[in-house]
Amino acid sequence: MNISIISVGKIKEKYLKLGMEEYKKRLSAYAKVDIIEVPDEKAPENLSKTEMEQVKKKEGDRILAKIDQDSYIIALAIDGKMKSSEQLADSLDKLATYGKSKLTFVIGGSLGLSNDVLKQADEKLSFSKMTFPHQLMRLILLEQIYRAFRIMRGEPYHK
Repeated sequence: MNISIISVGKIKEKYLKLGMEEYKKRLSAYAKVDIIEVPDEKAPENLSKTEMEQVKKKEGDRILAKIDQDSYIIALAIDGKMKSSEQLADSLDKLATYGKSKLTFVIGGSLGLSNDVLKQADEKLSFSKMTFPHQLMRLILLEQIYRAFRIMRGEPYHK
C-alpha cells in the first residue's frame, strides 16, 4: 500500500520529527509512506471570516495540486467520522481488498481545510472533538496507521 500524508506547514520541533521518523521506519515493513508538506499561508492573528476562507483556499489549492488523482482521499476534519483503532484497521483492510492501494491523508493548517479539499475527499476522519496542533496530528496519524497495520496482521501492540 502507498500512503501519502499531505500536511500544511513545516515541522520545526525536533521531538516531533524524531517521533515521525520512528513511525515511518516501523511502517516501512507494511507500506510505503510519503509525507508531503505544503507551505502554510502567512496570516495575522485577527482575520475576518472572508480572510480566513482566502487563507484556507490558498492552502487548499496547494494541497489539491499534490494529490494523486487515483488516490483514495481521507481528510482529517473535526466533523469527520470518529473510529476506534480497530475500525480504522478494518477500513484500511477493506480499501486494500477493493483495490485502493493509494491512500492520501490530508491535514490542514491552523484554520483547517478548505471546502474544495473537503469536497474532493472520499472520507472525512476525526480523531476527537478536541483540536490538536496540526504538527502533532501528523505524529498521531502515523502512530494510528502503524497500529492499524499491526491489528490487520494480528500482531501484538499495546492497548
